[in-house]
Amino acid sequence: MDLITRGNNVIMETYKRFPMVFEKGQGCTLTDNNGKEYLDFVAGIAVNALGHCHPGLMDAMKTQMEKLVHVSNLYWSEPGIELAEILTAESGLDKVFFCNSGAEACEAALKLCRVYGKQKKSKEAVEIIAMEQSFHGRTYGAISATGQKKYQANLEPLLPEIYHVPFNDIDALKAQISPKTCGIILEPIQGEGGIYPADLSYLQEVRKICDEENIVLIFDEVQTGIGRSGKLFAYQQYGVTPDVVTMAKGLGGGVPIGGIIAKNHVAEVFTPGTHASTFGGNPFVCATSKYVLETLTAPGFFNSVEKNGAYLKSKLEALKEDHPAIVEVRGLGLIIGVEVSTDLSTIVAKAMEKGLLLIGAGSNAIRFVPPLIVSKVEIDQAVQIFSECL
Repeated sequence: MDLITRGNNVIMETYKRFPMVFEKGQGCTLTDNNGKEYLDFVAGIAVNALGHCHPGLMDAMKTQMEKLVHVSNLYWSEPGIELAEILTAESGLDKVFFCNSGAEACEAALKLCRVYGKQKKSKEAVEIIAMEQSFHGRTYGAISATGQKKYQANLEPLLPEIYHVPFNDIDALKAQISPKTCGIILEPIQGEGGIYPADLSYLQEVRKICDEENIVLIFDEVQTGIGRSGKLFAYQQYGVTPDVVTMAKGLGGGVPIGGIIAKNHVAEVFTPGTHASTFGGNPFVCATSKYVLETLTAPGFFNSVEKNGAYLKSKLEALKEDHPAIVEVRGLGLIIGVEVSTDLSTIVAKAMEKGLLLIGAGSNAIRFVPPLIVSKVEIDQAVQIFSECL
């Protein structure tokens, strides 16, 4: 019995998996169990920031595993403190809560803004405003905040008092705000919705409104953060700082870690017993993440991401002249979406046959989210294959 049949026999079908089994990886390349190599422009859906089996990352993991893997959050451990020090210093925010995934980070942020609303605004301040076409995760609070009905099918009733307005529409947002609004959550670049960046003027106005109305502003940077935009967080490209930022995906370079960072005046409403996570921020994942962040924040790394991202975007834009199926190229850094007028699944399948891994975003965009260490040679290879598939 082959591996795929065995998997189908015992694993729930929550994913429509492609008929391939990956065995090993190196850098931006994955190899399946038949020995075929693939150029990976999915990167675990923006997770493998340093690519596959990065030597330094492997050494950092091994070193920590030989010392201590897990200890309860009833006690302190050095890797978590060191990681939080890096994150607060680099983000411009003050306090960190660690968890295991992006959805859990969103849950923590939603809880935090509701506790804040009740304690620092009014007992009725429980309303949260999210964006249409957003995506925040699969747990109940996160899926309630997600602005795409297809993810919410058969899950009603959802978490109450969460409202959705069109993204980048400041008038619609203002119309939804009331004295009961405690939080606004949005992605600086909508990922699953189709790679739609926020307008600078929009984010600036949202920030101003939140300051005036005592509303907690949450930026979901699970996908756009950890260097993907060319800065540690995408909001740093805009010069607009939220009260709370969620993070995960690239934070651990492949190991499960997520979290939120918040300004002191918001973070202080979380007190012992308010929120917790058994595995969140254990020594192993924090030591691993610390290596990732030290690598990303080293001089020149983000500059390289920005340059390679601009190069990738320019190469994709150049394809528009020869391929009328390309409607628009959008994104920032190494999170690029190519809107097409043809079937996404056909393009993804053709690319896979030719040794390139791609993924869709929204209903009509191909998403390019390679490891942040991708080279121009690999970008050229990927664009050439993509062109052939079009």
